[in-house]
Amino acid sequence: MHIEIRGAERLSFRERQAVTLKETGVRLDAIARQLQLSESSVATLLHRAKQKGYQVVIVIDGDPLALAVGEEEDEVDEGS
Repeated sequence: MHIEIRGAERLSFRERQAVTLKETGVRLDAIARQLQLSESSVATLLHRAKQKGYQVVIVIDGDPLALAVGEEEDEVDEGS
C-alpha cells in the first residue's frame, strides 16, 4: 500500500514536504521540527497547498483486505 498525492506538481517544494508528512500521519509540531519551521509557517504551507487543490489517493497493491477470498469461496459453493 502507498499513497499518491495528485496535483503535487502545483505545489511548491516546501508545500510538498509539509503535505507528504501530514498525509503520512506526522503531527504539526513534528513537521515543524523536521522542516525547521514554526508551526504557524507549516500551517500556512498546508493551507496554501489545500487551496491549490491536491488530492491524496491510497493505492492498495494485491488484496491485503482479503476481499477476493470471499468471492472465490462463493464461486466454489455455487459449483457444488
